Amino acid sequence: MPEYVELAVNVPKVSGVFHYHVPPELEHTLRPGHLVLAPFGAQIVQGVVLRRIDRPDVAETKPIDSLLDDAPVLTPQQIELARQLSHSTLAPLAACVALMLPPGIGQLADVRYSPFDTPAPELTPAQALLLQTLQTRGPLRARQLDKALPRRNWRASIRALQGHGLIATEPVIPLPRQKAKLVRTARLLQQPPADTQLSKTAAIHARRAALLDALQRESGYMAAEWLYAESGASLSDLTYLEKHGYVEFGQAEQVRDPLQDLQTAMDVPHILTPAQEAAWQAVQASLHAQSAKPILLHGVTSSGKTEIYLRAVAEALQAGHTALVLVPEIALTPQTVQRFFARFGDSVGLLHSELSEGERYDTWRRARRGDLRVVVGPRSALFAPLQNIGLIVLDEEHDDSYYEAHQDVHYHARGAALQYAQICNALVLLGSATPDVGSYTQARTGAWQLLELPERVQAHSGHGVASGAPELPPVEIIDMRRELKAGNRSIFSRALQGELEQVLQRGQQAILFLNRRGSATYVFCRDCGYVLRCPNCETPLTQHARGELSQELVCHQCGYQRSSPKQCPQCESTQIRHYGMGTESVAAELARSLPQARSLRWDRDSTRSKGSHQRILTQFAEGRADVLVGTQMLTKGLDLPKVTLVGVVLADVGLQMPDYRAAERVFQLLTQVAGRAGRSALGGRVIFQTFQPEHYAIRAAATHDYAAFYETESTYRRQLRYPPYAELVRLEYRHLDARKAEQEASALAAELHAQIARQGRGATDVIGPAPSFYARVNKEYRWQLMLRGPQPAELLRGLRLPGWRIEVNPPAPL
Repeated sequence: MPEYVELAVNVPKVSGVFHYHVPPELEHTLRPGHLVLAPFGAQIVQGVVLRRIDRPDVAETKPIDSLLDDAPVLTPQQIELARQLSHSTLAPLAACVALMLPPGIGQLADVRYSPFDTPAPELTPAQALLLQTLQTRGPLRARQLDKALPRRNWRASIRALQGHGLIATEPVIPLPRQKAKLVRTARLLQQPPADTQLSKTAAIHARRAALLDALQRESGYMAAEWLYAESGASLSDLTYLEKHGYVEFGQAEQVRDPLQDLQTAMDVPHILTPAQEAAWQAVQASLHAQSAKPILLHGVTSSGKTEIYLRAVAEALQAGHTALVLVPEIALTPQTVQRFFARFGDSVGLLHSELSEGERYDTWRRARRGDLRVVVGPRSALFAPLQNIGLIVLDEEHDDSYYEAHQDVHYHARGAALQYAQICNALVLLGSATPDVGSYTQARTGAWQLLELPERVQAHSGHGVASGAPELPPVEIIDMRRELKAGNRSIFSRALQGELEQVLQRGQQAILFLNRRGSATYVFCRDCGYVLRCPNCETPLTQHARGELSQELVCHQCGYQRSSPKQCPQCESTQIRHYGMGTESVAAELARSLPQARSLRWDRDSTRSKGSHQRILTQFAEGRADVLVGTQMLTKGLDLPKVTLVGVVLADVGLQMPDYRAAERVFQLLTQVAGRAGRSALGGRVIFQTFQPEHYAIRAAATHDYAAFYETESTYRRQLRYPPYAELVRLEYRHLDARKAEQEASALAAELHAQIARQGRGATDVIGPAPSFYARVNKEYRWQLMLRGPQPAELLRGLRLPGWRIEVNPPAPL
């Protein structure tokens, strides 16, 4: 009786799982997690084996074609995580599996087959010919075998040889615009006779003799670059020796490690403050417990949370486990990696989307082989194939960057990490100075363990903690309405202007924060009020400066661009004005008012190229600029000791968004960016400029009072039945026809109302339908519905909703 497996096929727009039978030659080889080729319609496609099954759902099954990689591409724990993600997010299982596949696997073009040097059992003539071909010619790709054996069905023979354990397979990933990094190697075949003249020129003879001596001292193949450095020889010398039969050339793959050039001194554990020691003792106890609650480490900015993370990772490694360390942004990754690399060396790997595809693929393979024991990166690093995970750290756990809103699976890394930890019996350690309201509620109610670090620690120099740790910086709230009444039309208040001058005089640094890009929020006509909008999205265009004379209007939704008009398209007036401000205009005003200030901009527009985050951060940290102007990337846990002033140009940005978490976001941003000041003995000061100085989020951030903010915010949430006191599901329909989008939304709303009535779910509301906040993007009209109540996702389970985008508990339900 044949064996059957369930497969998730890697085919765009195909969301289901499919059943296949296993050919006899693979029955003892194939297991869950393996990457295979399988027939799908008229084509051969990739798939991942999810599990073995007793009975297929269809009467006739097709066979698995071949095994692509001897080692599974997914661990059993990853397969279970994919199942749980599919259930909690209502996303197709195949899409959840795709999240965990290594980079480039979807572009698999070929397979490399290598023979093992083991005795062969009795083989058929076709199998013997195939094995002899591989033994004679060495490892070959499938396309090469097609040419070597053009009239033979060698694929059936390959499966048999795999079943006998005589063949190794390896997927070959085509890398965009680059080739696999292969380096020349050489090994010594024989030493020439003692009186051999290697060149008529004495210097060349000496080089070649030194090269042979270097090979004599080593065994096996050595990298040519190392040989050149060791002997002073060159490629021409090596080629001469190879031509005369003294050496043999070879090739070896060079692992593309993004950390290979990282220079950092080794670090040792620091002496802990009493508060850190108490927190560490609790974390250590949880690491050794059979089953431990997630831990929320609530510590003010610069309170030493990272040292607790480092100790927790060390403890996990010592117990034989591995660890995942997640950070919210690529911008934060370099600083974090340096801390972990300094403590744990080459066992640390880095994964994020700015790396080349080759770097990510090689890091994935090293993690799978067990060469890496710690992986650091943003949310996608959660899916690194580490074995025996004992600890998952989420730094800045409140950050919305942990939410994936653009792929087919809309998941939050915090929720996925909690699921994964439960599967792996691992500890989750979440840290933040401004925890998510839902996370803090979990800790307050006892579902999680709450640990507090209420004071800052001194920056470490050497192995201890200096006395006199810096306090949280004082914050001054400037009412910009009074500035206007006093005749100040600048975007900088008089207080901020004076403080900037003082910082420059003292040779220190400042940060200016504004959570808007560009140089103007929108462009309009003063005569008729016409606002220039994107023709694809109907959102206002944002002005960006492009040189001294050129002004360009950009849509931040779809990327549409146009030049700034000289006349109004509606009334032909020349009274075109730019309203609002962004980071470009802040930098321009700084240059005008303080021309001696050297400034850098750090926002999405200035960090598009690879490595730009690190370059800007390094330039500023090395003192090559006085003022850093940026958006919310500046709030991400950066440690900049020379920064003594933080100015928030407009603290109100975001407060009026139609989002129940608007006040929470503003509080978090303000508190986090204020925490960049005063992180050394130099001290610091913060200025919030605002037109709403009485708002509770601004006042709580100014006093660094998370408890006060939490009490006010959670009261509002409970009254309005928003998370964490209810759950939300957002459904959005997109279509090029506005009427069609509205009709579909209205029809689904009616169906959901009827279903709520049938099931007696009186505590569940349907909000909408209504146009989405961004009602038209890329020429598509968007309509949305919201479900609010206890477990509203259960209403949708089993429903066919083609064309609908579904988000369960999205952080920004706009």
